[in-house]
Amino acid sequence: MNLRDLCRQYDIKFKKRLGQNLLLDDNINRIMVDAAALCPEDDVVEVGAGLGALTARLCTQAGRVFAVEIDAAFMPCLEDRFGDVENVRLFRGDILNHSLQKLVDEFLPGAASLKMVSNLPYYITTPILFHFLESPVHFSRIVVMVQEQVAARMVAEVGASNYGALALACRYHAGVDIVHAVPRTCFRPEPKVDSCIVRLRRRAAPLYADLDWKFLSALIRAAFMHRRKTLRNALTQTGSFGAPKPIVLEAMAAAEIEANRRPQTLALDDFARLAIEIRKRIDCSTKSGVRSENEHVLPASF
Repeated sequence: MNLRDLCRQYDIKFKKRLGQNLLLDDNINRIMVDAAALCPEDDVVEVGAGLGALTARLCTQAGRVFAVEIDAAFMPCLEDRFGDVENVRLFRGDILNHSLQKLVDEFLPGAASLKMVSNLPYYITTPILFHFLESPVHFSRIVVMVQEQVAARMVAEVGASNYGALALACRYHAGVDIVHAVPRTCFRPEPKVDSCIVRLRRRAAPLYADLDWKFLSALIRAAFMHRRKTLRNALTQTGSFGAPKPIVLEAMAAAEIEANRRPQTLALDDFARLAIEIRKRIDCSTKSGVRSENEHVLPASF
């Protein structure tokens, strides 16, 4: 039975607010599975299982598949298709409301090699990506279909107009590449934008052993909050980054980064070098009893 027939059988109505579209070309699912390079030792998490078209391909290649779907309307179809499939576990809920560690422990106990393969809803792509990237659970490979503009931001190079916090965060956590372009005509209802399949190969170890990601990400986010400002002004006047102006300026000099540069001209290594110098000075001032009142401001979301 094809997907259109399944929609009629289960009276599926696609919800625009959940970014739901029916992918008509199953070859796209094959490309996603191939990009994940699955083997029987891999356990896979799929977010947004829908009618199970991608799930059906994943379960033939992976050891186990944990398929998550937020919409209750899809669950009868998923249960009929996969309820008796030994290596598929189904879960209805919002992935962002659950600890990945707890879900993996419960549904994929003993998992040694984890990957994530998903056709992500446009409206919540970035939060889901970072739910996985920043989780203590290590997913060695993440393959997702996302909006074309988001894919372009994920792989943007230094100096590009769309280069920013998202590109830097992806680069910190993984090697990123665009695998395949997916035109909007492949979906029903047809969205207003095209899509891309993006692959993230997770790093086995932190890129900077002596630098905490939360501190680095806070610095990056503050720098790009007002991307037209100079780095000096972005980091000392926005109030979003918890370091006093003298420390920021001293750190810039020590890191050999000109204070009048724009944030989009800095590579990840530049931001890391600056973060290390700022962190070093904050630690010294804390030990001497001087602390910025904003020092522990948590980073905002992308």
